[in-house]
Parts: sequence; structure tokens; C-alpha cells
Amino acid sequence: MNRPLFYLFLLSLLLPGATAYAQDARQVHEPVVPAICSELNANLDLQQVDQQSETAPDTARLQAALDQCQQGKAVRLNGRGTKTYFLSGAIRVKPGVSLLVNEGVTLEASRLAQDFDKGDGRCGTTDQRGRACFPFIDITQSAHAGIFGGGIIDGQGGKKVIGLDESWWQIARRAQRENSHQNVPRLIEISNSNDMTMYQIWLKNSPNFHVTLTHVDGFTAWGVHIDTPADARNTDGIDPVSSRNITITKSFIRTGDDNVAIKGGNSGPSTQISVTESYFYSGHGMSIGSETNAGVSHVLVQHLVMDGTTSGLRIKSDVSRGGLVENITYRDVCLRNVKAPLDFDTHYTKNATGHLIPVYSTIELDHVDSATPGAIILRGFDVSHPLTLLMHDVHIAPGSRVEAVAARWLDQPINSSLNADFQWIETKGDDAKESGGKGMTTCAQRWMPFPDYPVIVSRPQLTEDQAALYRYANVLGYAGLPGKEIADPWDPLSHPISKQVSADHQQHGIYYVDAKAHNTSRTQHGAPIFSSVQAAVNQLIDDETAHRVNTERVIIQVAAGTYDELVYLPSTTHPVSLIGAGAGVTTIRANIDAAITGTQFAQRFQTQFTSAPPSVLAMFNSVRERPIIGTFGTPVLWVKSQAFQASDITIENSYNKATGNARQECLEAGCAGDGVYAKMLMVHHQALALMTDGVDRAQFERIRLIGFQDTLYMRAQEGGRTARHFFVDSYIEGDVDFIFGDATAFFLNTEVKSLGDRSSSYVAAPSTNLYSKFGFVFDHCRFTNDGSANAKAGKFFLARQWFHNQRCTPYGHVPMDGYQCLAGDQDSFVAPTGTITKATLEHVGKMVVLNSVIGYHINQTHPWSDWNKVGTLPYRPAQYSSEDFWRYLKASPIDPQKDLGYVTPPPSDIFLGEYHNVTETSSMNNRNNNE
Repeated sequence: MNRPLFYLFLLSLLLPGATAYAQDARQVHEPVVPAICSELNANLDLQQVDQQSETAPDTARLQAALDQCQQGKAVRLNGRGTKTYFLSGAIRVKPGVSLLVNEGVTLEASRLAQDFDKGDGRCGTTDQRGRACFPFIDITQSAHAGIFGGGIIDGQGGKKVIGLDESWWQIARRAQRENSHQNVPRLIEISNSNDMTMYQIWLKNSPNFHVTLTHVDGFTAWGVHIDTPADARNTDGIDPVSSRNITITKSFIRTGDDNVAIKGGNSGPSTQISVTESYFYSGHGMSIGSETNAGVSHVLVQHLVMDGTTSGLRIKSDVSRGGLVENITYRDVCLRNVKAPLDFDTHYTKNATGHLIPVYSTIELDHVDSATPGAIILRGFDVSHPLTLLMHDVHIAPGSRVEAVAARWLDQPINSSLNADFQWIETKGDDAKESGGKGMTTCAQRWMPFPDYPVIVSRPQLTEDQAALYRYANVLGYAGLPGKEIADPWDPLSHPISKQVSADHQQHGIYYVDAKAHNTSRTQHGAPIFSSVQAAVNQLIDDETAHRVNTERVIIQVAAGTYDELVYLPSTTHPVSLIGAGAGVTTIRANIDAAITGTQFAQRFQTQFTSAPPSVLAMFNSVRERPIIGTFGTPVLWVKSQAFQASDITIENSYNKATGNARQECLEAGCAGDGVYAKMLMVHHQALALMTDGVDRAQFERIRLIGFQDTLYMRAQEGGRTARHFFVDSYIEGDVDFIFGDATAFFLNTEVKSLGDRSSSYVAAPSTNLYSKFGFVFDHCRFTNDGSANAKAGKFFLARQWFHNQRCTPYGHVPMDGYQCLAGDQDSFVAPTGTITKATLEHVGKMVVLNSVIGYHINQTHPWSDWNKVGTLPYRPAQYSSEDFWRYLKASPIDPQKDLGYVTPPPSDIFLGEYHNVTETSSMNNRNNNE
């Protein structure tokens, strides 16, 4: 077969060294988020944005924050609950300063034309002049800065401009009909700048071009998403104009005009540009031109997938603006549903006049596959200015047709059908493949839809299959080190504690306690009766030491009454059951809080432990020797004995019970006037009722735990080994973090009551290890409240994940000069720098609530809270899953792979979730109370 010439020179083999160096000359790495200079919180929700009628409310404060920020740092935009929107007119980013839009936050462009007008009132009109609007975001003469974050910048191009009957896009269409120019704002303009970055940002609905780069040397778009309808006119994705050293990578672009358009017009050439590992959808393709009169060269397009664009690989120009386009490499490109997969046209505009001849030279195509038929436009200018292609492994689907090849350019006719006479477009050479060969197979594995925006679901709901993983038998059926748990069935419901009372009435099987007993009191069997629970525990330890215990389990049976004492139960050889006469009639009680000194503690409780066995005395001394006893010195009942059981008893820490706990709060401004340190410097008043210390198979039935802050603490075993707890038909109350720890706990048919005289209340504070299978699971429980004003306001939370042991935070901006919190081998902070360990970061906290009634006191839109406030040292955002854990780390100064040694992200796992819960309203509660 004779090959057509038509000034199209085809080389069937890629020759080494045939093209010059084509790509960004820099060594491009994943961008690093800059330090934060200040943070702004959103004040608007979507409804308020849609109701805009006046000048955008956030323009001035955004501009002020950007103007006041130091070079090398960024202004961060945060959401607050349902308030996740900013609404602004045109803003200018100060040189060297960056903007960071947090995930879940949207920065909306005003719909008021005057918010972008350059001063002559033409913005929002059409005329023959154009360019009457400032861009939404203008960055000029900047360096080492950019736009960061997983949030959205939305130009609102499809909504009506306030005071007009048209949207920005409709104005653009009218200008097209009128053959005039639209005066509408671009979204982002970067000019005369060096080393600029756009990282993980989402851009939507630009009125005009989304991103233009003019006279920029060094620009990286990494993980950028651009999403605008296909019929929105002149909404190019990213346009490098007269710029160099540009990389667009790992990005997704669907829009109404060129997905990317590289231009070399009157302001100078564009060169050394890479477009790699990206996906294009609707749009006009991967374009060069139409302005090429100053030249475009050294462009690499590699690992690009195009699905649904009008043109695919496209070079466009004409005599009115033509120039030299050379050393362009397209390598490993997949095209599908593209109208013109190859569109290289030197006659772009009909009836164009001028003498600037377009010349396309040394255009290399290597492993290019078009899976569906389309037009092939290959039009050189004339015999003196041919289109020169170098091809290797290029596949065009059968049924494609050659178009726009003028007959006068051919020295012989050509059959325009590619089914037969266009075989030269197939690979020629040793590794020739037919259509559908190796290249096409590779492409078949790469098609993917445009990603959905990662919406942060504040109340993630489990599927039925996911919920099945949290069944009673499954949660309690595994034990071991985190990530290495093995099956270890445990079914406490099949062995209720009440059966233990009658299991063994031998003298050394049951220890009787009665507050009314005297030292000489005896049971009818002759067994002693102790007047305090600790006295019975002491005797048990002595009996074990003397090998006088000959039963499988020991019962401590406590008669009705109130026992004002601490009870310390150390590790024992025999499992122990503590059984009262009823949770309403048998109470162990003490008044003790975390702020007292060890000396004060000893003065109040030493008498009780004077004759205690060594193992009990060691527990007492470990508290007495502390300068301040702290949280873990406050339990009324402290248990280290494995397989411990308790039933029909109340454990109460009576601290503040007579007065309420609100007076102990730290003010919003932070303690000692320092918001950075937040609650870290306050005098703490945690007061535990029950602490289990590394106890596995701990079983609780019909118990009441009474306290305020930190009522129940459950600690895992050494190394995070599983410590399983089971609560049924019980009651737990408190105000802040009153169920907390890193153990595994299953709560069944239990009431959990939030007491509301403090302004903030959190039911739970799990600190579960990242790799542990389960944390806290509540099934068929009732989350109730005391009817306080704060409860009625719905201000409380189900949980916040305890950021255990941290001394500084890598999350969020801390307003302290020189602040850093980096990975290290210890948790420490000496202002302004600190370190945090991998182990601390991996205390993620897991909690699931199933089939339960959640009272109106719990925030209905955000029941899961952050750990403390952003901008403070103990801050950490709520993490709903292992994906959040990874994403937040990646957005912090700590690289989880380089700094923490992760090879891959952790396995997908649920941290926080709900299933089949009922959210109670205030009226439901009132109705229930009246029944």
C-alpha cells in the first residue's frame, strides 16, 4: 500500500534522541503544607450563601488576614459545625503568602458584579473591550506560596448574578452570539511569580478560566480537582501562558473548555511543561494554543486518561497567532468517547488573516490508544511547513475517519476510512499490535469516573454487614495484642453473676461485708463478717498467700449500706466477684479528686490501709508518693484482678455532688489567660468512681457508677493487649469524658446519663489503639440527661477521641511564633517546639452505638467532637475512620511514611459510627416522663 504524503512525515519507529528534552526541568515532589499564620472560622451555612443580597460579608476579613500574614505561611479557613462557608468578593493574596481551605470548607465567590469590578462599572456586561473584572483570587509577584487544602473554591458561575437575569455563564453565551466580549471574573490568576503550588484543592463553577498562569516560573498542581459543567463557556481548567517549569499531576479536570491549554502568545513562549498521571473528562482536551506566536516547546504529556472530551491531544493555531510548536511528547495516553482523538490543526479559525504561520514540528506519540472511533485531524500548513509526527505503538479504533485534510495538500487521493487504508497509524515495528492489543488492555484497566468530593459525614451510619461485626459475641470473642488478636470466645451472658453467690458456701469461698458488723461478727457458718469492703479484700489476699483459698472463684458479698472508703483490689490468684444487695441499697463511696496532693491523700485515707497486705499497700503508696495524685489516683474502686465481676452495687465518687461541677470549668479564653495551652495548665478535678487496670473479662451487671468527670476508666493490658469489659442492665452518669480508656467494652441495655451544669459534656473519651479490633460498643442503650438548660440546648456530645499522652499537636495552627510539633521518640513540648510519638498518634479512639436511643441533649448534626479546640496544644480533629487518620497526618508537618515508618496506610477501619439509633426529641422526652 502506498502511504499518503500530504506533508505529514511519519516515522514508524521511535528513534533514540529524536526529540529534545521535554518536561518540567525541576525535580517535583509532593508539596508540603506551609505553616499557618492565622485561622478564620466560617460564619455561614449554604442557605445563607444562597440568600446573598449585598456585598459579600467575608471579603474584608479575608483580605485583612492575608495582608497581615507573614511570608512563607498560610491563612487557613475552618468550618464550625454547620457553618462551613465563606462568601467573598475579589481578594489579592499577598506575595509569599498562601491560602489553605480546609477539607469540608467552601470558599464561595460573590454573585454581586460590583465585588469584582475594576472601577468603571462594566463587570457583568458585554462589550468590545472585555477584561473589566478582577479575578476572584489574584496572586501577583509571589514566590514559594500557593493554594492548599482539601476544601472547595466555588465561582458560582451558573447562578444568577445579583440584580441581573443572567448567570456569569449566560453572559458569556450572549457575548458569543453578539460577537462581543463578556466581562466576567476568572477564578484564579497567578502572574509574574515563581515556585507556586496548588495542592489538593477543589475548584468549581468558575465564571471564566479556572486557573491562568502568566509569566510563572515554577508551578505545581498536585491532586487538584476542577469540576464545571461541559456547557459552561470559556471555563478552561489550567492555562499556562508564557510560563515555564510547570507540572500538572495527579489531577482530575472536567470543564466547559480546554482541560489544559498551553499558550505562547504575545507575552512570551511557554516551555518545559509536564502534564502527568491525570484524568480529563468533559472539556476540549489537552490543548496547545491557540496563541503560539511566541512558541511552545518541550512539553511532556504522560500517563493521561481522557474520557469524554471533545478533542483529545490537540494543537490549535492559525495565521493570526501561529508560531513554532516543537518537541512535544505524548506518552502512554488513553482516550475514550473523544470526538477528535488526534486534533493537530494549523487552520484553527476559519477566515483567519495574518502572516504568523503555525509550524508543528517533532511531535512524538508513543503508546497512544483511542478505544472508540473519532475524527483524526492532521493538517499541516503547506508543503514548506508540514506537520511532523513521530509515532510508536499508536492505536486508533476502527471506524475513525480522517477530517480536515484538504485535497490540494495531497499528491494522491486517500481513503478516509481507517478500517483499511489507514493502517500506518497502527504500530509498525517488531512489537506491532492490532487495535485491542497491549496498549488497549492497559487502558481498559484505567477508566474511572470523576471522583466524588470527600464529604465529611458527621454521623456516619454503618451498613448491615458492618454492624454485624459489632455484635456482642464478635466484640467479646477476640483477644491479643493490637492487630494480632485471635479468637478467644467469652460469653458472660451465659454465666450471670447471680449464679456465683450460691456456687460455693465454704468458709473461704465467700467473704461477707456488713457496715453494721463488729470485728467479732460471724455468719451462721462461722465465717467472719467484715465491716468494710477493703478489710474483706485484705483478708482474701492474706488467705491466698497462705494457700487457704480452695474455690475456683471468690465472692465478696456486701450487705445493704453505704461504705465510705476506697477499695483497692490487686492482682489475685483467684477471680473475684463483688456482689451487693442491690445497686440502690449497697454503695461504696468516697470524695476524692485529682487536684489533691499525695500528702493530703495520705492524711485522709492512710488509716484505712495501715494493716493492708503488701500488694494493697503498694497500690496505696503509688498514689501517696505523688506530688499531685492526678486522675489515676482518684478511683473509689481500683481493680487489677483478672476476670473481676461486680453486680447489684453502686460505686460513687461524691466529689462536687452536693454543689455541681460547673465551677471547675476552664474559661473559653483558656486558663491563665493563655488559649494556646487551653486546659493543659488548669487545676484538674477528675474524680473516678471505678478504674479497671489491665483487667480482661471484667463483667458488670446491675451496677451504678456515680460521678462527674472521668467516672469510669478502663485500661488495656501491657502493650495494648485486649482487656474486655461487659456491662449489662447498668447505669453510668457524669459530665465530661465519663467513660474513657483504651480497653474493649460492650455496654448492653445500659443507661448513660449526661449531667449538664457544665457548658460542654462528652459521654466517652476512647483512646483505642489504631490496630485494636474494637473500642467501646453500646447496644440497646439509652443516652439520657438531667434536663438542664445546656442539655435542652443540644450542646453535648457522644464522644471525643482522647489524644492520650500528647504534649503538642501537629494538627491545626497554634498561634505561637516558631511553633512546631514534629515526630519524635518522646512526647514533649518546650515552647515553641515539641515532639510527639507514633504511639501517641495511634491512640485513635473507637466507638460505635447500635440500636440505641440518643437523647436530645446530644448535638444532632455533630455528635462526635474534636479533642479540644483548634489552635490549642491538645487539639485533634475527630477521626471517623482510618482514612481520616491517614489524611490528617498527610496534611500535617509529619509525613507518615518518611517520619513514622509506615510502608502503606493502615487497613481500612471504622473508628466512629452508628446503626439503627433513634434520636430523641425534647417532646419525646417530655411524653416519656409523663407516662
